[in-house]
Amino acid sequence: MAVDDNLTSIKDAVKKKLSLTALITKVDFQGSGVVLYAKNPSALTQNGDEIKELAKLIRKRVIVRPDPSVLMDPEKASKKIYEIVPEDAGITDIHFDPNFGEVIIEANKPGMVIGKSGKTLNELKLQVGWIPKVMRTPPIPSKIVDSVRQLLIKSSDERHEILRKVGKRIYRTPGRRNGEWIRVSSFGGFREVGRSSSYLQTPESKVLIDCGINVAAGDNVNAFPALNLPEFNLQDLDGVVITHAHLDHCGFVPYLYYMGYEGPVYCTPPTRDLMFLLHWDYLDVMDKEGRELPYPRKFIKETAKHVIPLEYGEVTDIAPDIKLTMHNAGHILGSSIVHFHIGDGLYNLAYTGDLKFERSRLLESASVRFPRLEALVTESTYGGRKDIQPRRVDAEKMLMDIINETLNRDGKVLIPAFSVGRAQEVMVAVEDQMSKGVIKEARVYLDGMIWEATAIHTTYPEYLNRELRDQIFHKGKNPFTSEIFRRVSSPEVRKEVMEGGPCIIISTSGMLTGGPVMEYLRNLASDERNSLVFVGYQAEGSLGRRIQKGWKEIPMSENGKQVIVEMNMQSHTVDGFSGHSDRNQLINYIRNIKPKPDKLFTVHGEESKCIELASSLYKTFRSESRAPQNFETFRLK
Repeated sequence: MAVDDNLTSIKDAVKKKLSLTALITKVDFQGSGVVLYAKNPSALTQNGDEIKELAKLIRKRVIVRPDPSVLMDPEKASKKIYEIVPEDAGITDIHFDPNFGEVIIEANKPGMVIGKSGKTLNELKLQVGWIPKVMRTPPIPSKIVDSVRQLLIKSSDERHEILRKVGKRIYRTPGRRNGEWIRVSSFGGFREVGRSSSYLQTPESKVLIDCGINVAAGDNVNAFPALNLPEFNLQDLDGVVITHAHLDHCGFVPYLYYMGYEGPVYCTPPTRDLMFLLHWDYLDVMDKEGRELPYPRKFIKETAKHVIPLEYGEVTDIAPDIKLTMHNAGHILGSSIVHFHIGDGLYNLAYTGDLKFERSRLLESASVRFPRLEALVTESTYGGRKDIQPRRVDAEKMLMDIINETLNRDGKVLIPAFSVGRAQEVMVAVEDQMSKGVIKEARVYLDGMIWEATAIHTTYPEYLNRELRDQIFHKGKNPFTSEIFRRVSSPEVRKEVMEGGPCIIISTSGMLTGGPVMEYLRNLASDERNSLVFVGYQAEGSLGRRIQKGWKEIPMSENGKQVIVEMNMQSHTVDGFSGHSDRNQLINYIRNIKPKPDKLFTVHGEESKCIELASSLYKTFRSESRAPQNFETFRLK
């Protein structure tokens, strides 16, 4: 059945199933859904049974949008919105998008725009005709959130057409099948950490899972995924699924658009915004270091325009025979375990990305329940036999002791941290302990992209753990907006911090591979009163790993010249803050998964760790367990 024939059959089903009072004017594909434009949309939305029956009949998600003819004039609609929504909601902006029939309402308190059980939203729909889409105004002003939102507004026409093309591709005519098979090819991140990328293939569909870079690699061959392998054809690609925003999982996505890709990227809303931030920062760092950029900046925007955001638990078609669902991975804000339902029940695969099977200061523990599951691909960053991390409470005590000791000797605490995840974990812990008097009061300076990343965290509090959500929503206490935090907004401010008194500095990059942390290290390393504290993974070959191994003379660049910096400041590694599960948690995660997978694959770890974890999983669960190599293709069915 061709796409047009498919759409015709859907239109026939609409005529048979829906009441005439809805006055359907147009039926079209939009992404994975079928959109119904109606002159009386309330006739459908108020009686949801008809829509449910239609969705069940055509086996597709049904979206109801108002016909443009019934939309109230935007100026009048704005006035009506301000009349209906309580003033305490703090509306900061209203924008109308005629392509989608939506009115986007930004507010300080989105819950008040929604109303109890959605009462205010329903009233808005009835009064103005537009579909209200409520967004949170970031408590910390964010250039990135504002840029992404403005980009999406300005590219509305283009995004509308993108979604139409995606829908037609998903519901295209099935080709001639050469049997039923499922295989995965490893393009990067297998028996290594960095450039994670996997290629999921069926006779009908081709999906790329992550497309990252290795920031610690010394050459392009090992820095980027192997997209030049013969089985990969960019034009065959149905979609790109991104588990989370760290560069080793998403840093090479804009390159796909640079090379001519025009399809969708699937991820959670916070992942979209954080990707935009980290992509931009990545190119900035490369530019400042005089290195050749892998892709022009404009393709970062192109990536954002093609994102189809998904919430946890939302099931969506992404290819003719693949449905995708995202589940919380507990790693960073918006991180996902991605579950693929293949071939209408033929097979089910889950890929963990990076996961944390423990409730942290920020996030809930990784999800363990799936509808069906035959195979699991799991990370192995800390999968080695000796990779046992201390309890979070012990790790926090160790960090607080180091901070107190350093501040008491008039020193500065320098914490290299990934701008997304580790930085916010440390911030929440320090704010809590300082407010309780456990550690000495001091300024906490945030440098690099940490401030912007934190602003994005405040935009999506619904992705944080229950305790933080309760603090923010019900107690009016947001730890991220505490007065102890100060942004380092310029080189002049950075100089003042380095020349000033005792303080805590949290700065990117987390592995000492570039960024503002290098300037702090160059200026603070010689003073034995200061402390350097690692709270995250240090990849082999990175400067962070070398310092952990005991290097005392550090080669660094200063004004274009190579200099040797004496490492006199105390160096500490505080395990337990990591967003990765240690060996015990990884095994315990597999133990708790329901249903149990038949096949287990270990990836995203040094070679020895992937192999050791796979061996232990086989001995423990007697499931087929393997540690595939890079550039290998393995068959699931």
